[in-house]
Amino acid sequence: GYSGGHVKNPSYEEVCTGKTGYAESLQIEYDPQQISFDELLEVFWKTHDPTTLNRQGADVGTQYRSAIFYHNATQKEKAEKYKAALNKSGAFDNPIVTEITPFTNFFPAENYHQDYFYNNANKNPYCKIVIQPKVEKFRKVFKDKLKAQYQH
Repeated sequence: GYSGGHVKNPSYEEVCTGKTGYAESLQIEYDPQQISFDELLEVFWKTHDPTTLNRQGADVGTQYRSAIFYHNATQKEKAEKYKAALNKSGAFDNPIVTEITPFTNFFPAENYHQDYFYNNANKNPYCKIVIQPKVEKFRKVFKDKLKAQYQH
């Protein structure tokens, strides 16, 4: 979906112009009894490159910026502390450019974008080249947190 912009109910095409202010994003609803916000932050930081401004791999534009849209002061504080600790640790060769900003809105992406990887993994080279390595990294790093059906 799309978050952080100023146009009501944007389309993918509008977001791709870079004029709506939106970032391609996920809205995650979770049960803190099952997974903590800290664990979600760990997944966030370990599954993408937070050091490239307005870019993820070959995808370039403000809609590809690294962002955390927090819902309360505790989430903001935890995200900022995690970012600062990673920068200090030298975990990345370059400084982290992830924006940490208040959540204002979220619009689901169009239906054809839902479950995109799973619906297009064998049809679209982009899925094999760009998405699949990220999914594999996620499955490897977080295998112990996944249900058995998602571990392979």
